[in-house]
Amino acid sequence: MKRLGLLIALAAVAAGGVVYTVRHSQSTSNAAVTALLPRGTVALVHLPDFNRSREDWHQTDLYKLYQEPAVQDFLRKPLSRVPQRDTTSQTLGDFGKLAPKDAFLAVTSIENNNPHFVGGFRFHGSQSDADKIIDKWRSKIVPDASARESLDYQQHKIEIAGAAPNQIATVYDGQWFFASNDLAELKTMLDRADGREKDHQTVLESDENFHAAMAHMPASYALLFYVQPKGLSQKLAGLRNSLGVADQNSVADQVRSVCGATKFQDGKMRDVVFVGMPQSQPDRRLTRSSLNLGTADTFLFLATLIDADRLSGINHGPLPLGSWLQKVFDVTARAGVTANDWNAAFDLELSSLADWPQNSRWPSVIATLPVKDFARASKLVDTLSHAIDEDASWTKTEKNGVTYFYMQTPASLFAITPTLGLSNRSLVVGLDSNSVESAINRSGQSGSTLASSATYKAATRTLPSPTGGFFYVDTALLYSRLDASLRPMLLMSAAFMPAISDYVDVGKLPAPEIVAKHLSPIVSSQRYEGDGYVTESVGPLTLSEAAVGVGLPALLFGTEVGTHIP
Repeated sequence: MKRLGLLIALAAVAAGGVVYTVRHSQSTSNAAVTALLPRGTVALVHLPDFNRSREDWHQTDLYKLYQEPAVQDFLRKPLSRVPQRDTTSQTLGDFGKLAPKDAFLAVTSIENNNPHFVGGFRFHGSQSDADKIIDKWRSKIVPDASARESLDYQQHKIEIAGAAPNQIATVYDGQWFFASNDLAELKTMLDRADGREKDHQTVLESDENFHAAMAHMPASYALLFYVQPKGLSQKLAGLRNSLGVADQNSVADQVRSVCGATKFQDGKMRDVVFVGMPQSQPDRRLTRSSLNLGTADTFLFLATLIDADRLSGINHGPLPLGSWLQKVFDVTARAGVTANDWNAAFDLELSSLADWPQNSRWPSVIATLPVKDFARASKLVDTLSHAIDEDASWTKTEKNGVTYFYMQTPASLFAITPTLGLSNRSLVVGLDSNSVESAINRSGQSGSTLASSATYKAATRTLPSPTGGFFYVDTALLYSRLDASLRPMLLMSAAFMPAISDYVDVGKLPAPEIVAKHLSPIVSSQRYEGDGYVTESVGPLTLSEAAVGVGLPALLFGTEVGTHIP
């Protein structure tokens, strides 16, 4: 029995060791990088394992969508016009051959508006094999071989390409490859890597703000960024002073650090973003009370807490009606409505919902605030209807105890009738009367088709409960509605403008069900955790990635630019 007990104990220890080893191997260590960088590093991007991240990317829903034969057939023509597509693929392939780990790029300082960069990675294999690939990159950066020189430093040979002040210095240190546009910084990094510089307090890993930010990051990630905004905010403050602009204590000045990480999880992408700053609203928590306005056709729902004393920031938030609501708050302020009036009349949890019924050509969007004091809210809304546009004609009606204000607008291609609906439960604002009235009617009902849907429930279970902000968009529903609305228009455009066929074959658009089966909701949750705000997002794309995906086409509109997914 003693032997049996001993064997069981040994097996338990071995199993524990295996579990620890697996977990340790799956975790991401940034210590090797942060021990090389100076304490005052302004920004850092870290890619722990290029090949593993690429393998994980190939398991995502988005990549599987890209691999669909119908999608490949549709993309063949536009991708054929992408300049240097083969060159990019070759560069990524060469980089993968090096099996790079701990790849990083950092801005160590900014002097006279000139950023100082350092970067590097660990590679597999010999330096001579690595240099065959890296020398190709040098040749592209500085084609003129005469503009290169080398110097010896502590048994290392530093290669310098280009002429000052646009020089790039590179060096090998064992299995490390380093590069910088600052020769002095490169030498200091070599001293840290070789152990000649041993002052632990001078490196990034000893920085308190960096440690606080990393405590909120996942143990394993595919990509991480870190920004220390103090130096940037000081430069902006100096710029404001030089321009004679009053230096106000803005929210940005309170930010100690910004850190974010992306990982792949169950075919989805997951972001964690931390902003180190004091809590702005310590006594309020998000309730998502407006969720009951959602329907089976709701593809977007978001809710956020707003501060009546800082209403000017709403124009820069994610709300679809942000610009219009900004005008609302501005005009009421000019009419004498104070922050105390807003706080007394409403619970300032601002929500927005977008519905797109199957037979509708365009979606309807509303914004809503819960009512705390109906009498004060009525007075405020009445003031608002007169102040928002003195030249506009408003019609005021009462229906079943609900007050409606309708703004008459000139006839146009799109029927827009800005409407305010006020009940004893909520204020609903929208650009058409039907959506506002329907939402007001639903506000008196218990339960929500959206809240009870399996899609919504499954998406919200992937994240912690929000306390400060929440975002949800059903990308499959949205894409299906967009396809039904835009496909006929695209086909008609191709018929009247044959030149479109030089860029894309509209007739080969994939069927909506092929695309939608790879799409799942994007959901984002924000909460405050002791020393800062943590925002997590999950989906085929995360919220921040989707925002970039929407913004870039707008920036590149009208140019012949394509995208290739390796």
